[in-house]
Amino acid sequence: MSNLFSDISFVHPWVFSLLILLPVFYLIKYRWKKYRKSEYTISNVHGLGKVTSFRSRLTLLIPVLRTLAFISLVAALARPQRTLTEEEVKAEGIDIMLIMDLSSSMLAKDFSPNRLEVSKQVAVDFVDKRQYDRIGLVVFAGESFTQCPITTDHAILKSFLSNLACGNLEDGTAIGMGLASAVNRLKESKAESKVVILLTDGVNNAGYIKPMTAAEIAKEIDVKVYTIGVGTLGNAVSPVSKKGNGDYVYGMAKVEIDEVLLQEISRLTGGKYYRAVNQEILEQIYEEINLLEKTEIDVTVFKRYSEEFRIFLYWAFIFLGIELLLKHLIIRKIP
Repeated sequence: MSNLFSDISFVHPWVFSLLILLPVFYLIKYRWKKYRKSEYTISNVHGLGKVTSFRSRLTLLIPVLRTLAFISLVAALARPQRTLTEEEVKAEGIDIMLIMDLSSSMLAKDFSPNRLEVSKQVAVDFVDKRQYDRIGLVVFAGESFTQCPITTDHAILKSFLSNLACGNLEDGTAIGMGLASAVNRLKESKAESKVVILLTDGVNNAGYIKPMTAAEIAKEIDVKVYTIGVGTLGNAVSPVSKKGNGDYVYGMAKVEIDEVLLQEISRLTGGKYYRAVNQEILEQIYEEINLLEKTEIDVTVFKRYSEEFRIFLYWAFIFLGIELLLKHLIIRKIP
């Protein structure tokens, strides 16, 4: 019920001053009753004081129903309105492509439960903060493809992110291929700002496009590339081989990230390189990128109103109807 009336306002709230008539009305009625009493000659009235019945209790409802009906009528006269707000959003426009590494090393357990799961969740949180931006998703391992074209449908994008898994692509780390695929998606963009966030945990060792070649293309079309190297310092429990049934065999392996390459890609395109050695730092990195790439929004608010007096009139009629039923059908009163 509270939600039903939460967005209702009254055009003429001064009408509620009429409620002061309620105590005046009952005071006049009480005084009138004192001077107008029916008298009957009864031999003994001792037993009448103990008489209580269901009907006599219902009599107490009459003034309550009458009061509720009066309050409802006053509320209707105060002209209740429901505010219907519409927003017209004009964003300056930032188009963002996320690039996610799906090589087997992303299953390393230096993040809990592994690098991939943490990277997915942090990316989903980032998407939630970019309400008005178009965002797409490219994945890569030994090859790359566009998992989700650039879109404003963030629900489907987050669904794709949540369902990412290693093993569906040929293994390897084709950083150049992933970056080229993302840049290709942005080349026709009309947005004021075009951004790529490339996340990887390895060294480029696959693909036929060199990472710096893709970076030069990005620079030519004004795409800014933020690069993130994911992985602890030193060694980590990582997949070292694969069984015949497809399960990974884990062992200690050295964390190798080509930080020089990632730094050069970001420097060339006007972005920035980050190193995430745990989940907290990765979250801070995405938060910093979120602050660096702010979207300018022009919001125009339109307000429409719907008249809601009918519901209060309906309640007034209901209360009066119940009172009439009680008075004339259930409670028969001697004048």
